[in-house]
Order: sequence, then structure tokens, then C-alpha cells
Amino acid sequence: MTIEVTVDGPVATATVNRPEARNAMTMAMYRALADFCDRVDASGDVRVAVVRGAGGKAFVSGTDIAHFRDFRTASDGLEYEREIEAVLARLEQVTVPTIAVVEGYATGGGLSIAAACDLRVATPSARFGLPIARTLGNCVSMPTYARLVHLIGAARATHLIYTAGFVDGAEAVRIGLASELADDVDAHLADLCERLVSHAPLTMRASKVALRRLRDQALPPGEDLVSLCYGSEDFREGVTAFLDKRPPQWQGR
Repeated sequence: MTIEVTVDGPVATATVNRPEARNAMTMAMYRALADFCDRVDASGDVRVAVVRGAGGKAFVSGTDIAHFRDFRTASDGLEYEREIEAVLARLEQVTVPTIAVVEGYATGGGLSIAAACDLRVATPSARFGLPIARTLGNCVSMPTYARLVHLIGAARATHLIYTAGFVDGAEAVRIGLASELADDVDAHLADLCERLVSHAPLTMRASKVALRRLRDQALPPGEDLVSLCYGSEDFREGVTAFLDKRPPQWQGR
């Protein structure tokens, strides 16, 4: 298992520990992250949950692309996005405040995990991006799009996705993608956790649920869009090109 869980008093931490692969997530790792959420909620002592990546070069670089090698139909993509969204929703619904500590790359699924947390503390070396238009030719679930728009607005979300670029830690704070910038991230995290632990837990719980309800009250369906992308020849080309380390040749079908 490559999700390491530690509990230090009222603070529980899940560390994605696969630095040799820039902390790319396998499906077992996604499930382990959901298990971490269950453990946090089952504890009567944990007051803050932290998610971070090992190695300092990546928070999470997304899903391991090898997972997509055998995708052939739209239903493969639908099943995958449903499973990922279930994990993201579980993370979002943790009853205590959640903090993503972003050092290095938070891309694709990594950006989605960070967006599902309540707070995102970034280092100057952080790089946030959703480069699927340049790499795989897939899309994300409607709730993931909603989380991104909720954080940075439709215009910036569109620009980030269309350009398939990255924003650094300072820019992420400026646009609202990250909540704080920290040079000494461990010291900053310790101070932040101490502050959150001292606050009224029911106030924070009610507030996070209220904010989520406001975002989700008009959430439209989106599985037709997932089918459009994952069922395409372009998606299969994107996966093959990524694994072959060559530029994809898009056909628009």
C-alpha cells in the first residue's frame, strides 16, 4: 500500500508515498484514501485531516496512466469516473477540516483531490494544472468541474483547462486555487492545525456542509460528456501516445 497514515494527537495525515512515479495514484491508492476518510470520521479524537505527497516533487500527479491502457468503450470511462468521484465526494464529506499540502505537481486527479479538501497550503514550487486537453483527451466528472469553478470562477477554470498549463503556488493563491503560500510548509502546517483544533468543531462542520450545498444545488448531469471523451478514438490515442512518450495525433472523433 502506498498511502501512509499517521495520527499525531488530533491531526491525522495521509501521505501519498510513491515519489518514484510522482505520486501517481493507482485505484488501490484511491480506495486507501477513502479508507483514511472513514478512519478519520470513526475517531473521536481527530480534529484535522491532512493529505500530502512524499518526496517534495509532487502532491499527486494524477492517476497512473497505465490504468487506462485497456479502456475500450465509454462504459470504461464512466465506471472509472464514478469510482473516482465516489472517493472525492468521500474526502469532501469528512466531518473535520481537511488540508491539502501541495509541494510540486498537483495535476489531473491530484488537482481534483486538492480541490476536494477544505484548504490548500501551497509551497512556491507548487504547480497546479489539469492538462488533459494536451495529454489524454479525456474529461473529468461534473462535480470536479464544479469544484474548480467554485474555487477560481468559470473564466479562470476555462483558461486553465483550455491552455492545459500550470499555475505556481503564488499564482494559485492569487486566483483562489490555493488558500495560503508557505515557504516553511511544515511549520506553517503545524501552526494552522493548532489553530483549527482550537476552534468550534460544529461551526466548521456546519460551514463546510453549507458551502458544499450552495455549490451543488444546481449541479447538472454530465455522464454524456464522460461518454463522449472516454469512448473516443482520441482518448485511446492519447493514452497510447502518453505511454509511448510521443505527441498525440488528435482526430476529433
